[in-house]
Amino acid sequence: MTIIDQPLFKQLHQQAKASPRLRMNYNLHDSLDDKVQRLLNALEPGTIIPIHRHQHTDETYILLEGTMNLIFFNDDKTVKYTQLLSVASGCVGINIPSGQWHTIDVLEPSVIFEVKEGPYQPLKTDDQL
Repeated sequence: MTIIDQPLFKQLHQQAKASPRLRMNYNLHDSLDDKVQRLLNALEPGTIIPIHRHQHTDETYILLEGTMNLIFFNDDKTVKYTQLLSVASGCVGINIPSGQWHTIDVLEPSVIFEVKEGPYQPLKTDDQL
């Protein structure tokens, strides 16, 4: 059992700040082979998330804390669409269809609940811009 609460968020933010990547995940699934990958992801401003896509699965984000801008791209690397996720504004989630190029610009310390189909597959070179 995992309680998802402010003390857990605080712990994840501390770990994210100490990480060179400025982010830290907390897996809710038991194995990288599970059919569904469910995790919390604490992200700090300045984290670099490469523009990428998942060719075989949708990816869903539900923002639990903070503010971030999701940026979607066309195949030619031009910006297709941006969406601000902010607890304060009430727009707190998005489903990213498989094959959609995207990245995140973290505007303030944030925690997302992230879900995608498993098993876990590292990004291939041709799935990053």
